[in-house]
Amino acid sequence: MSVSDSASTKTVVTAISRIAERPMAQEACLVVIYGLDLGRLFTLQGQSIIVGRASKSDIHIDQESVSRSHCKIINTGTAVLLRDLGSTNGTYVNDELVDEYILRDGDLIKIGRCIFKFLTGNNIESAYHEEIYRLTTIDGLTQIYNRRYFLESLEREMSRALRYRRDLSLIMFDIDHFKQINDTYGHLAGDYVLKHLALVLRGRIRREDILARYGGEEFAVILPEIDNANALQTGEKVRSIVERASFRFEDTDIPVTVSVGVASLSPDMQDADTFIGKSDECLYEAKRLGRNRVVG
Repeated sequence: MSVSDSASTKTVVTAISRIAERPMAQEACLVVIYGLDLGRLFTLQGQSIIVGRASKSDIHIDQESVSRSHCKIINTGTAVLLRDLGSTNGTYVNDELVDEYILRDGDLIKIGRCIFKFLTGNNIESAYHEEIYRLTTIDGLTQIYNRRYFLESLEREMSRALRYRRDLSLIMFDIDHFKQINDTYGHLAGDYVLKHLALVLRGRIRREDILARYGGEEFAVILPEIDNANALQTGEKVRSIVERASFRFEDTDIPVTVSVGVASLSPDMQDADTFIGKSDECLYEAKRLGRNRVVG
């Protein structure tokens, strides 16, 4: 089924008649957590706010995947309602396709390739600043750690491991033929694959391991107290989990595999770039040997 066909299958998550059942402070806003204008705040004080690609939209998103009049946000004074306006690619709240939805504090709204976080409450300024701080460590799309946090953590773990002569390993992996996924299924499907991959792996690693989106379709896992042999086993676990996972977007199954590079810290590695470079070398070798494999 095509993306346009799927629009007819949207369900009403929350009926309009139930708006009054959830009292809410009038003060509310959207914060961009993924896409252009990262961190930008849009207040929702107007009674009716149009979001779309048209230049006259109250919230303008200049993306091909966004309809000219994509959705409307209605602030009743007691609740904030999100209503899709028959958009081609749909409006999502917390990854669910919706026609109408009464927004709750913390909801994630995906319009095209842009993700907003809905904030409301008695101290919205404080909530906004907390969200901006969170954006310094968390990737808005995948909701795992971002590159900045990864690099800071890797330097800290390297320093500790070298000082106390502890094991430390690093896994770098990326999605095989990711450009082909985007070209075949579209960029919205590509975003879904990135987010779902992170979700699948997040609950399958140790609490002390650090899973991060390194950039684009490349991810990393820092493995404290893990030697090379066990790191290779973890790398194979990552590869196997992804290969067996179901990636289904708009009723279409998307085959996804990853290539994995594994490196372990040695005394001659004095900076993060060297450590990452060693793991990346193994990742590129895994791709050269045919992809969907682990090299370390």
